[in-house]
Amino acid sequence: MMSGTSRGAARQEWRVAMVLPLHGPAGLFAPSCEAVIDVAVAEINARGGILGREVVTEVLDGGGEPHEVADRVRGRLAAGAVDAVSGWHISSVRQALVPVLAGRIPYAYTSLYEGGETRPGVFCCGETPDVQIAPALRWLRDEFGLRRWFVVGDDYVWPRASAGAVRGYAHDLGLDLVGQDFVELGAADVDRVVTRIERASCDGVLMLLVGQDAVEFNREFARRGLAERVARFSPLMEENMLLASGADSTANLFVASSYFRSMATGAAMDLLDRYLRAHGTHAPALSSAAESCHEGLHTLAALARRAGSDHLAAWDAATDGTAYEGPRGTVEFRGRTARQRVHLAVADGVDFDVLACL
Repeated sequence: MMSGTSRGAARQEWRVAMVLPLHGPAGLFAPSCEAVIDVAVAEINARGGILGREVVTEVLDGGGEPHEVADRVRGRLAAGAVDAVSGWHISSVRQALVPVLAGRIPYAYTSLYEGGETRPGVFCCGETPDVQIAPALRWLRDEFGLRRWFVVGDDYVWPRASAGAVRGYAHDLGLDLVGQDFVELGAADVDRVVTRIERASCDGVLMLLVGQDAVEFNREFARRGLAERVARFSPLMEENMLLASGADSTANLFVASSYFRSMATGAAMDLLDRYLRAHGTHAPALSSAAESCHEGLHTLAALARRAGSDHLAAWDAATDGTAYEGPRGTVEFRGRTARQRVHLAVADGVDFDVLACL
């Protein structure tokens, strides 16, 4: 376990707990995440591991109540079984984990999130609203004239904080927010929300919904005949969610992300090739949520390489300016937050057509 000393340096393994939602509304992400973790581990170990030790991972369920997830991780930490934590999970879980981990071991948080995380030992490699939502709203305004927006989100920290930021973006961009609604995570009343949207006379819906909640929303939205006349935009709509929504439910659905499986860059295609060679053509769909777990492990490797030490304080000191190349292109840390290119795509059946770099 990393700390202010070099405890465990003689061990031959460097153990990462990957916290993933194995159940709940984000549970549909987990199979792809688990599959791509194997690819990332093989890549890192082929280059000598982390701090000269072989990387091994353990998946912990991050789909329960945040305090339950934190207790599970605390138990592994107390047992001396974890050298770092990473993985895709919602911000409420991150908020519960940071007090358990901060100052003890590195924590590479991979999901897109609301921004503002600066606590020591926490390294956020996902997208934030200022580089993901704001430029996408500007692009959709300029290209399609979308100015009147309804915001719908799950009722927890990421959608709430992102919606607050959107109010500022709307003012700066000359957009009108004609309605807002939040639903219970995992039990979304999509029928009520879609009825409100029908009555709102909006050009677009900003979706801040997670996993199966977004799937159910997409299906009801299309069933009401809204998909052809009202655009949807989401910063969290990955390939498995498209598959679950169905091709008939994804018309006029725009998504901003740093990674899409359909990206034609060399590094993105290399990852897809390695993924398919490792797991076969019937593997779970490689997705942006899964690829974020690949980023999390490579973030840990890059920070360790630059710090050159098992001391967490050295990692914090080395974070600003740490950079590496991957499927997203260049990822560079400014402070403890990663910056990367963000792309806008439109759903094309059950895949994405990338339209622009924002």
